Amino acid sequence: MEEAKWVHEKKVPTMEEFMQVGLITSTIPLLSVVSLLGLGNFAIKDVFDWVLNYPKLVTASSIIYRFIDDIITHEYEKETRGQEATSVQCYMKQHGVTKQEAIDELYRQISNAWKDINEECLKPFTVPFPVLKRIIGLVRVASVVYKDGDGYTFSQLLLKDDIASLLVDPLPVSVSDI
Repeated sequence: MEEAKWVHEKKVPTMEEFMQVGLITSTIPLLSVVSLLGLGNFAIKDVFDWVLNYPKLVTASSIIYRFIDDIITHEYEKETRGQEATSVQCYMKQHGVTKQEAIDELYRQISNAWKDINEECLKPFTVPFPVLKRIIGLVRVASVVYKDGDGYTFSQLLLKDDIASLLVDPLPVSVSDI
């Protein structure tokens, strides 16, 4: 709702305001909760509570997905939807920098978020490791979805070969290969 208000008002919020909403709209928290439903005995209330309290791993994953999405789609979003409030525009306005400088900074923050994820995986786990793997897998999808452009919006054009290689022509793997 807040993002719709920003579009309507043509507002570019501060990065802090944007990130309060952007972490949620990255969809990582929602996708994490939904993906946990397939984990059987690991899908317990404590695990769902853990995700919804935005621990460092979920926050870092949300930052990565949000920033990658915005870096790739900010121009398209502005042209087609009039959306000024992306992390790229917010950072540019708040810090008075060029688009490239903003993108470089967001990539630096993505790198730091990956370091946070790695750090969290090296600590004793507060939730079962399959839960962590599931969330990390979700954020790794961003590198595939956005590797050649906006694969989310233009999936038939940009992801068709990836999907075919996964589902139609998968690599044969046997237990002895593992």
